[in-house]
Amino acid sequence: MTWEEQPPQDTGRLVGSTAEGEELAAEAALRPKDLAEFVGQPKVREQLDLVLRAARARGGTADHVLLSGAPGLGKTTLSMIIAAEMGAPIRITSGPAIQHAGDLAAILSSLAEGEVLFLDEIHRMSRPAEEMLYMAMEDFRVDVIVGKGPGATAIPLELPPFTLVGATTRAGLLPPPLRDRFGFTGHMEFYAPAELERVIHRSARLLDVTVSDGGAAEIAGRSRGTPRIANRLLRRVRDYAQVRGDGVVTEEAAARALTVFEVDDRGLDRLDRSVLEALLKLFGGGPVGLSTLAVAVGEERETVEEVAEPFLVREGLLARTPRGRVATPAAWAHLGLTPPPGTPAAGGAQEGLFES
Repeated sequence: MTWEEQPPQDTGRLVGSTAEGEELAAEAALRPKDLAEFVGQPKVREQLDLVLRAARARGGTADHVLLSGAPGLGKTTLSMIIAAEMGAPIRITSGPAIQHAGDLAAILSSLAEGEVLFLDEIHRMSRPAEEMLYMAMEDFRVDVIVGKGPGATAIPLELPPFTLVGATTRAGLLPPPLRDRFGFTGHMEFYAPAELERVIHRSARLLDVTVSDGGAAEIAGRSRGTPRIANRLLRRVRDYAQVRGDGVVTEEAAARALTVFEVDDRGLDRLDRSVLEALLKLFGGGPVGLSTLAVAVGEERETVEEVAEPFLVREGLLARTPRGRVATPAAWAHLGLTPPPGTPAAGGAQEGLFES
């Protein structure tokens, strides 16, 4: 994937891990303000705390930080916490917004000393800007080209020390020279249900919503290990409880609400179940090609591959094989169907099921 290309987005889905528009404003009110308040990611939190404490003790800026992981796990939140912990302002931009080296030079030249620059989706930055960033990160200097052709000259521009926080959902797309310039790299993992319950209880207090332990557990179990999804589901369950209940988010209210919103007990929504039902009912559990499967559910190939499949594979409901997509025994069980005799899910040959 080149920097110009944008992967299919899952905005608009209740269990989608990306957010935009009004939801970003709703998220901002729920963001923790410091590391002590941040829930989950214990290893990254502890390591980052050491890096920031050491930088404050030295009286200097913190090392550049790279945060990788799926959307919705807290990369933007951590960047804001880094700025808050260092007592520094933060500038927020994204890789796709920097299409030319001049765009990056304008941002870097306006930074104040110690300022934190948060660069989201850093892997989608243009190559010329990326090469300029190498020198800025290492030497706090950029060369601005003035003029064109043989008369062009490079004017060195000194930059004040700053901290770059890069966030990426595709760390493998970052070139090694860029990765090597980050002093600290943290990988964000999916959250355990118990951690999500803590996130939900904290968000409920901020939203002035009463949530029982059972209600929090029910929402957490359907949140795909992602705090962003947990908070979104909490808001929808709150609406249900206010309209059709007494305003208290109980286990029963959460289950009923999420049934209304078509999110099942494993976090699958309409798109996920459509893919599984087509795979099982139309193609006997597979193997079936991706394009054929996409046509069967009325979606684009990229949508099935990039939006639906990652979670189904992570949940062990679908496998990608050299011959196509194959349903696992767990998929048959989840939909309450019986696999045909002779299929891998019914105890047939397992050869090649989980290859590549």
